[in-house]
Amino acid sequence: MAEQEPPKIEFPCDYPIKVLGRNSGEFRGLILEVFERHAPGFDEAAITVRDSAKGTFTAMTVTITATGEDQLRALHEDLMATGHVQMVI
Repeated sequence: MAEQEPPKIEFPCDYPIKVLGRNSGEFRGLILEVFERHAPGFDEAAITVRDSAKGTFTAMTVTITATGEDQLRALHEDLMATGHVQMVI
């Protein structure tokens, strides 16, 4: 069987990013600061936030206009470097 190549993304495009981390008073503000640094002007009204059933974790989905793989890679690295993020999808 031939291995399939992942589909190519055509930039710029709308790109939803889900960020999962421990629920804390500073989580949301910190995450939004990182997004503003890498994708200024994203639509804050379109953000969805969901807490886990026990309230331990928070999942935020932020849609940005992605300009390229370098932007996405740097955004991922900065989100993980906060120490508050468990996973970025």
